[in-house]
Amino acid sequence: MFRYLVMTMRTPQFQPSVVEAHQAFLERLRQSGNLEIAGPFTDKTGGAYLIRAANYEEAKALAFTDPVHTTKSSVVTVYEWNAK
Repeated sequence: MFRYLVMTMRTPQFQPSVVEAHQAFLERLRQSGNLEIAGPFTDKTGGAYLIRAANYEEAKALAFTDPVHTTKSSVVTVYEWNAK
């Protein structure tokens, strides 16, 4: 398994009502063992989370089902991260 940093940056179309679904999504990732850590930025512009996946394609597939992405509330970007 590799680590991937997922950045979520709010768009002008951000819908506050999506936060609950986003948190439930993160909890499902946590329960499945894919989520290591997650949190919002203090300036309210978005957030980030660290996931584990077999490869970059799997990481993108997971991240792009995030409700903040599917509602276009945030731009979601996935980076392969070699954190130590």
